[in-house]
Amino acid sequence: MSKYAPKKNQLTREFLEKPSPLKGDYADREWWEMPVEFRDGNWCHSAKPEVLKEIGFANPRKWAAPDEDWQLPEGWEKTIHDGLKERLKKFRSLKLYLDACVRCGACADKCHFFLGTGDPKNMPVIRAELLRSVYRNDFPMVEKILKGFSGSRKLTKEVIKEWHMYFYQCTECRRCSVFCPLGIDTAEITMVARELLNLIGVNNNWILAPVANCNRTGNHLGIEPHTFVQNIESLVDDIEDLTGVKVNPTFNRKGAEVLFITPSGDVFGDPGVYTMMGYMLLFEHIGLDYTISTYASEGGNFGLFTTNDMMKKLNAKMYHEAERLKVKWMLGGECGHMWRVVHQYMNTMNGPADFLEEPVSPVTGTKFTNARATKMVHIAEFTADLIHNGKLKLDPRRNDHLRTTFHDSCNVARGMGMFEEPRYILNSVCNSFNEMPEDTIRERTFCCGSGSGINAEEFMEMRMRGGFPRANAVRSVRKSHRVNSLVTICAIDRATLPSLMRYWNPGVTVYGLHELVGNALVMQGEKKRTEDLRENPMAGTEEGDDAE
Repeated sequence: MSKYAPKKNQLTREFLEKPSPLKGDYADREWWEMPVEFRDGNWCHSAKPEVLKEIGFANPRKWAAPDEDWQLPEGWEKTIHDGLKERLKKFRSLKLYLDACVRCGACADKCHFFLGTGDPKNMPVIRAELLRSVYRNDFPMVEKILKGFSGSRKLTKEVIKEWHMYFYQCTECRRCSVFCPLGIDTAEITMVARELLNLIGVNNNWILAPVANCNRTGNHLGIEPHTFVQNIESLVDDIEDLTGVKVNPTFNRKGAEVLFITPSGDVFGDPGVYTMMGYMLLFEHIGLDYTISTYASEGGNFGLFTTNDMMKKLNAKMYHEAERLKVKWMLGGECGHMWRVVHQYMNTMNGPADFLEEPVSPVTGTKFTNARATKMVHIAEFTADLIHNGKLKLDPRRNDHLRTTFHDSCNVARGMGMFEEPRYILNSVCNSFNEMPEDTIRERTFCCGSGSGINAEEFMEMRMRGGFPRANAVRSVRKSHRVNSLVTICAIDRATLPSLMRYWNPGVTVYGLHELVGNALVMQGEKKRTEDLRENPMAGTEEGDDAE
């Protein structure tokens, strides 16, 4: 485990001994009197100067959060003030969220970081107050008149440090917004606060390096086109070795019916590559006419965690490539923030895509009317429709070595309301599926604790704290149903949940949904399958027990 993650008993002891609002024994200091403490495990490396220069961001320099002097640019106070003023005019929702909060506390105990740390500044209401208190001091006239009663404060270097710490202890998961009686979306406040910090060069390399890579090569990992193709061709060889079936992806082919786009982690990272193998087996099974772009080689969008303009720029590559390749519509893989951007922002940012057609399944004839605007269909919708119409030959016994539960990814669940399709697929491809407690799934799902670009290794202590509520829910079904497999439809989750499970629930392995689809598919011309896509022994393949 990472050197930045303390021992579990150390975290437990600290939680039991340290005063906390969760236990009702918090110290008598007000929240704004608490100093910011940067220590190993609770801060991310700042963006490298060359990264900032590459994407044209402000104040490139070498600095670190524990430094006394952050080398802020001259006039940084005015930069922040003007930036906030501009965004208050541009985003009506921001002003509404800053003005409307009545501090009822309905959100207070809903944040996974507050539950994992007990730090009152991780209550969503207080996290928003970090920005709201400066807004009150600088903007509304009535607040200036009633300054002593308004909770306003001046913008200082200590406030900037506080913003940097706590707005990067928010994964923009929006769980708090589900419980807010006024519908305040603290995630949007976090997004604006991060934009403001970027204006003065206060940032996170784990976010901006992928942004720079995507800006340069089309994907977060900085993979060049030839390497991208080689990685996929290597997976093609692995599929043939395991199944005896040769799948045939194409690249940059004009005139294909579908452009398939998935996160680059599915092409390069473990365990995402097994999900990619599942996609390709599925497409071969149904004879889908698809192509993969080596330019739009990334479905994810770290611009969502950076600035609105960067999110728009990175997202545009998908539309540009769909138009260049003259496809009919787009199909997207398993990812969280990819789908929040597509579902909530894409049509207004980069659309309308009048050059594409309303998506229709070439196999079932189903019209995906919910994708009429974006022209992009989620892979879970697509596969669920195939199963519903009896177009897939599946043997769920091949996944009998897995006792599964399902993690609703925040941005897919809360961001686009997709709850039932992945469960329908999971119940079709495996025989053991067990739900976690009701208040931890679907719309109320807990975050992985590492989303929104804070899945850096040096941030491991906070990741384990923030992920504790999810891990605790997994623990409950592990105890009651002997669950050993956590399935999800998000590339970030597949990258971050393995560490969380190893820390809190050793023995629970993380899978992508379409990896299990790939295991269960009975392919034409396949050899007898004895191993799953990870080369682990596959259930249901004993002698005399062949798939029907």
